Formats: sequence, structure tokens, C-alpha cells
Amino acid sequence: MRAFLALATTPTAARRSMRGSRILILLAFLARAAAATLAALGPTGPAAAQDRFIVLQSTTSTQNSGLYDHILPMFTGKTGIEVRVVAVGTGQAIRNAANGDGDVLLVHSRAAEEQFVADGYGVARFDVMYNDFVIVGPPSDPADVAGMTDAVAALTTIAETEVPFVSRGDDSGTNQAELRLWEEAGIDVEAASGGWYRETGSGMGATLNIGVGMSAYVLTDRATWSSFGNRGHHRIVIEGDPRLFNQYGIILVNPQRHPNVKAELGRRFVDWILSEEGQAAIASFNVDGRQLFFPNAAG
Repeated sequence: MRAFLALATTPTAARRSMRGSRILILLAFLARAAAATLAALGPTGPAAAQDRFIVLQSTTSTQNSGLYDHILPMFTGKTGIEVRVVAVGTGQAIRNAANGDGDVLLVHSRAAEEQFVADGYGVARFDVMYNDFVIVGPPSDPADVAGMTDAVAALTTIAETEVPFVSRGDDSGTNQAELRLWEEAGIDVEAASGGWYRETGSGMGATLNIGVGMSAYVLTDRATWSSFGNRGHHRIVIEGDPRLFNQYGIILVNPQRHPNVKAELGRRFVDWILSEEGQAAIASFNVDGRQLFFPNAAG
């Protein structure tokens, strides 16, 4: 009451000053409340935009072929989510993802992918697309295998004649597929290593460069070969064996295993890749008019 009476008897200018102070205090309180609310909601504006990216652990074949240069701008344009690709061999990509160094995994070694999920590192695996492997060799074809459709028989002949064969030797999906063929042929390439059988420990492009330089045979995925610019006179000598089928799969890294995984953004990428739009984007990629990957997410 005294305060009211004091205010009533205070000169007009003083009363206005007191009201102004109270308004300033109220505004300051509202500003602090708004700041606290924004902090609770997380980063917004430029900070949030900078954080809208995912890391895709994938293979050199998908990167070197130019596939990602073709399809990722479509996804980013639709969603605003940037995809940063780490292109290594499948084995290394799986190890990276298992360590939590990625949000999504897209590789081509089905058994290893299914084990990745079974071990709790991935949420679920889905087929994405396929193409095939081929064996390329020098024009002279010293092992006389050109035109064979039995890859195992061709590799057996190459081993028997001891003509140079260059392998990635990097635990990639391509390397794993090659080793399965040698095992089926009953050839101990570990014992032959350093002789007619050479391992580069490198990606597909580097291995092809070495193979061409050595006039050696090389097993490669067709997409990388189609995009490869240093073929010399090398050509495809073996193709068409069902054992050369090359399936790719996609997996969201398990956020329960690695809380840093951007599960929501990663799931949006997986969903897009498996959608009709994403599958059509993959199908539309070609080199010199030839389609290199064939989507099969629908089975």
C-alpha cells in the first residue's frame, strides 16, 4: 500500500522511469527464457546446417566409377543433407563402421555385411544394386583364356602357366571375391605370392595401373573397368560366369552401439537409396551409354 501511495504521489517523470525499468527487467527475463529454450532444443540456423551431413563408409568401386558424383547431388538437393564418402576397400570400410567412424555402410561382401549386423554393429542390411566382376588381361592373352565363361577354370589355367596375375590384396570386396575363386580352384595363392601372383595392397584403380604395366591379368568390377582411363590394350577376357555376380548392400550403423551415429539423417539416406527415386537415380548412371549398376532393392 505504501509503495502504491508512493508511486501515486511520485512526479510523472519519475513514475515513467520506474515503469521503464520494470519493462527492461521483464524483457531481460524473457530473453533469458528464450535462450534457455533454444539451448534445450539444440543448434539452429547456420550451426544446424553445418551439422546436416552424414559419413558414408563405402568402396573404391562405387567412388571410382563416378556413381556417387551422379546420385549424391540428387539426394542433397532433395533433403539438404550432405553425404561425405570415405572410399576404401570393403574390409576397411566395415572395420571403420564397426569403430563408429561412419553413419551408413554401403559395400559389396554379403557374408561380411551380414556378420556386421549379426555382431550388433548394424541395424539391418538391404540389397541395393548389383553388377559383375570381369577378368581383364593383355592382348597377347598368354594363358589363352579369352572367351572362357568358367572363371575358376580360367584361373586354374593362369596358375598352371604361371603368367602374371595382379591382385588388390587389400581385403576389399573385390579381393574377397577373387580369393573365393582361387579357393574353389584349389590354388594356394599365398604360396605363389611374390612370384607370378602379385598383391598391390591398393585400390582398384592403382591395381589396374600396375596390372596393365606388368601385362598381367586382373579381376576387377565392371564399373571401375568401364570408367578406367589407362587400359592400354588390355581387354576383358573372362565374363559371364554366375560366380562373378557382384551384389551391393546398405546398412545403417547401429546408434545403440555408437551414440554418435546420426541415425535420423542416416536413415533418410538409406530410405532414399531404397526408394523408387533412389533406385531410378542409380539406374540412370551410365558411362558411354552403358548402365553400370542395376538396382534391385525390391528384390
